[in-house]
Formats: sequence, C-alpha cells, structure tokens
Amino acid sequence: MAESEGQEKTEQASGKKLTDARDKGQVAKSQEINSLALFGVGLMLIFLSQQFLSERVSTLTIKIFSSLDKLTINSNSIQEIIKEDAYFLLSTLAPILGGLVLIAFVANVAQVGFKFSFKALMPKAEKFNPISKLKGMLFSSRSVVDVAKSLLKLVVIGGFTYYVLSDSITKTSALVELSVSEIMQFMLEAAYSLLWKISMIFAVIAVVDFSFQRFKFKKDMMMTKHEVKEENKQSEGDPLIKSRIKRMQLQAARSRMMGDVPKADVIITNPTHYAIAIKYDLDKDSAPKVVAKGVDSLAQKIKEVAVKNNIPLHEDRELARALYKLCDIGDQIPQSLFKAVAQILAYIFQLKNYRKKTIV
Repeated sequence: MAESEGQEKTEQASGKKLTDARDKGQVAKSQEINSLALFGVGLMLIFLSQQFLSERVSTLTIKIFSSLDKLTINSNSIQEIIKEDAYFLLSTLAPILGGLVLIAFVANVAQVGFKFSFKALMPKAEKFNPISKLKGMLFSSRSVVDVAKSLLKLVVIGGFTYYVLSDSITKTSALVELSVSEIMQFMLEAAYSLLWKISMIFAVIAVVDFSFQRFKFKKDMMMTKHEVKEENKQSEGDPLIKSRIKRMQLQAARSRMMGDVPKADVIITNPTHYAIAIKYDLDKDSAPKVVAKGVDSLAQKIKEVAVKNNIPLHEDRELARALYKLCDIGDQIPQSLFKAVAQILAYIFQLKNYRKKTIV
C-alpha cells in the first residue's frame, strides 16, 4: 500500500478531500471513453452526411477542372482561391467538427458531471518546467502504465483488424468479375464492417479502462489516520483552541452570573455544596427565576457575594438540589417547585417589610 508520513493509507477519502480534488481537476476519468465517443459518433456523422459530403466534393471537383483553362496565377488569384477553399472546408466540415466537439463535452460530463473550476485552469510553474515534464514522461509510474496501455491497445486492435481484413482479402479474388459499382459496394461494406467491429473493441477497452481509472483514483485518494485527524482539526477547529475559547466563554458567563447575585432576593443553599440565587420582580416576572447557581467552590463564592450584599441565605437541602438539577440560569421556577419557592420568597419579603417598618 502507498504510505504517507510513515502511515498506510487505510481510510476512505473524505468528502472534503474529494471536493478539493475535483476543484483542482483531479477526477476519475478515462480517455478511452472520449476516444470511443469520438470514434463512434464520428463514424455515424460521416455515414449520415455522406450524401452531403459527396455532393460538396463533386461540386468542388467540377469547379476546379472546369476553370483550369481560365486560371491565372498571381497574388490576387491565390488569395481568392485560399479564401474560397477555406470557406469550402469550413462549411463542409463544420457540422461534423461541431458534432465531435459536442460529443467530447458530453463524454466528459457523463463521466465526472459538470463543474466549472478556476483552480483547474490556473497556470502552474511546474507545468512549464521542461525538466520536470521530461521526468514525468520518462520515469513516472503513470507514464509507464500509459505506454503499456497504448501498446496493448495497439496490439489488440491491430490483431483484430488483421483478423477481420484477412477474411475480406480472400474475397477480393472475385472482384475481377464484378462491375465498378459492385466493387465500390464491396469496399464500403467491408470498411463499415471493419469500423463497427473496431468500435466494439473500443467499447470493451473503454469499459475496462474506466473501471481501472475509478479504482486507481479511489486508491490514490485514500488517507492516513493522521491526515483524517488533521482534516478534522481544520474543519472543526483545533481542540486546544476550542477548549480555550470554551473556557473563556464560561468565565465570561460566570462573571455575568456573579454580577447578578447582588440583585437576587434569596440564596437557597444545601448548605455546603449547592447555592441557587432566586429573583422575583412582581411587576415584570410571571414566576421567580434563577439568576445564578453553582456547586462546591462556585457555590461558596455565590454565598460570599450574597453575604457582602446582605442577600439572605435560606437552607433547604432537597429544594437546592432540585433547583440546581431542573433549572438553568435565566429559567423560571418549574411549577412543581413553585409553591416551595413562593413560601420562602413570601417569608423573605415579609422580613424585608418588617425591617423597613422597624427602621422607620
């Protein structure tokens, strides 16, 4: 297996790696599919347009031979001939060339889907380095595979062509007895027979090569455990940084919570392990709510702040545990605990009113 950073590539490629590779133009694609499409569609276009091609060629031939006696050679006539011939070739071959360009595009899209990426079009310095290009052509494993594949294709198609033509060659001895039109018919039938059979061989080669390219691409895209870990860090964030951010957020939330303790009406305690600060504004709140809570050392800090700000402490072990478990900061007291909390608040409010009257 291929190795990277001392580890074997045992993990399947992630979606991010496949997307990045696709953006760079790295996809599982077989050139044999394109060759098959161009070859097969090219034959079909020529077959369908044979009448049009023959008429155009006949027209050009008649025009050339009928004007030989009037032809004058000079710079103007040569330019005119070049313009006419260029227009003739363009108008004659445009339908076929246009069809080939279209089928080449369709063959690529059928293999990898449609995606336009500027990354794949960006020029790279190494592509213009003749030394690296020469090394890639002569010494890379990919070039060796491509050469071997081309030789194998040449041998297979060449052998098959010889096999098909050998049968046709044995029949040519009878051509001397045929008319010109019959000979032309024989040649056309032999040519089309050869070409569609070669197309079938191309199809087999294309299917095999496409399967191989997909297998090779999947293998090349595999990742080591280290690469998967690093990618997760990049996509989800470094655990150390995330932990630090979370700790800072927790500290900020705790600071805000401690700032709300002096505004509380009562602190319900365990008394040593839990402390829950309760506030109830009769004009704004439909029910009392928790403005701060803590356990162990944080509970002790809440009680210290409460004592400094003359916030009464009320000890109720079961209620403190229940409030800590059921309520988050900012939550209203659940209905199941409302009666118990309301009794404590009623007592606290009565005590505050009594103290005010006593002071007055």
